[in-house]
Formats: sequence, structure tokens, C-alpha cells
Amino acid sequence: MHRRDFLKQSAAVAALASLPLACSPIPPASRFAMGLQLYTVRDAMEKDPVGTLKALKEMGYLHFESYGYDADTKTYYGYEPEAFKTILSDLGLRTTSGHYGMATLLEANQKDQAAYIESCIEGATRLGDPYIVFPKLPEAYHSVEGYAHLVKRLNQMGKQITDAGLGFAYHNFGFDFDAYDGRTGIDWVIEETNPEWVKLEVDFYWLMRAGVMTADELVEKAPGRMPLWHIKDMHKVSKDYTELGNGSIDYTKILPDPIRSGLEWFYIEQGGNFAETSMKSVEVSANFFKANLKTYL
Repeated sequence: MHRRDFLKQSAAVAALASLPLACSPIPPASRFAMGLQLYTVRDAMEKDPVGTLKALKEMGYLHFESYGYDADTKTYYGYEPEAFKTILSDLGLRTTSGHYGMATLLEANQKDQAAYIESCIEGATRLGDPYIVFPKLPEAYHSVEGYAHLVKRLNQMGKQITDAGLGFAYHNFGFDFDAYDGRTGIDWVIEETNPEWVKLEVDFYWLMRAGVMTADELVEKAPGRMPLWHIKDMHKVSKDYTELGNGSIDYTKILPDPIRSGLEWFYIEQGGNFAETSMKSVEVSANFFKANLKTYL
């Protein structure tokens, strides 16, 4: 469900907007379609994109976050954006955001940065993606000086993307909750970027692994500014990624209110550590989500 659709329901839940999800009545039906970050099944997508998408549809996934856009050829998984969009559409599927290789832009000059962002905008527009995501801050920038540089560049990228009619979001990792001279990285992003230009993609695994704040506390720092969520579980022993339901994160207790968050799309994700194969893992996670979490979203 897109933002403009669920905003119509907001009046009915306005009184609950400030409450955590665990304290709110469970909604009678799922309001948000189940999505998947395709990075999870990158091996399968490389071998057989169409067959993989068909199998994911059978599991119940209805939309995706893309990964691996080639800015030089302007292709997704070897397909022109329109061709890949048609493949998805014919299956009743779509992409709703994408992770783009932006880390090197922090060292690029303004001209090269703008040119790369323009390529991403073109790809996302042709594919029909409403959001472009900055996936990860390189380790060399994990400092006060690094975040100061990051937020400057995020504002530049975000304005260019927003002016083109798309949304832009920053995806958090665990280090974004570390303190740099008393100020967390995520606070740098929230406080030093324009909320109209830069949104957040909240990765709950990394939020919980950092252990610095709860999901509700994060939302209160920037309510309405978190349209994208990553949902994945944490292995009980190794703390590595694992299938939903196999780990230590109880999403029935930690999920924030999606309306107050500003949620538009969520994605199940597992970056690795598959019990068998990536496809088997996303099937296990899909089944767990449908059985245990669907009524929460």
C-alpha cells in the first residue's frame, strides 16, 4: 500500500499515533504488502531472474527493493528498466525502492556526483521506483568529520532526487548508533539533513544489535520520516543474520507504530548465513511472517 492510500486511513488511527505498536489494537487485516530486498537472493537473481521472481511470487512476496543497478549500462539484472518492469508487471509484481552504489560518491567531485545521481534517477523513473536508497556509509567515514561530510552530500543528493519527483532514504547500519564525540551517527543524519530531501530506511536488525535505543525511541527522533523498513532476524548465538522466527528479535514487541513512523514499504531481508539456500530462507521467513506478523502490518 502506498502512502497516499494509507493516509486515507490515518484519521481512524490518529488517536493511536503516539502509542507503540505493542500497545495498540491489532488491525483486522494487513495494510502493507510483503516485500523482499532482492540482495537476499542475489545468487538466484543472477542465475535466473524470471524464475526467481515467479518463485518469490508463489511465496507471497508482492514487491521488491532492487539491488545491483548498473549505472553504466542503466540495467537491472541485465535488463533495460522497461523490460524488467514488464517482467515484474506480468507477474503482478513491482519494485518500490532500490539500493544504489553511492559510497564512492563521497569522494567524487560535484559534477561526477550529479551525473551518477542523474543516472540513478533515470533508472528508477523508468523502472517505476518511488525511492532511491543510500545503502551504507564506508568505514573511512565513521567519525565526526566523516558524518559531517556525509550529511552535506546526502542533502545534495536528496535535493537532486526530490526535485526529480522521487524519494531518497539513508539505510542505517549498527555503526550509525555509535557515538562520535557524544553524538550518534543517526542523530547526525536526522538533525543535519533536510527532512524533505532525506528520509530513513530503518533496518531493525542493526538497530537491535546496536542496543542503543528502541524502535519507538528512534521514531520519536523523526516521526513520519521513516517510509522504508528492513525486517530481518538475529541468530541467538552468533548474532549473524538468520531466518525470521529462528532468531532473538521478537517483532511482535519491538515494531513501532507504522503510521507514526511514516511507513510506506517494508522488506524482509537476510544478507547471508542461510540455513540451506537463499531461496529456502526467504520461504521460511515468508511463512513465518504470514503466520505471526502479518496482522501487525
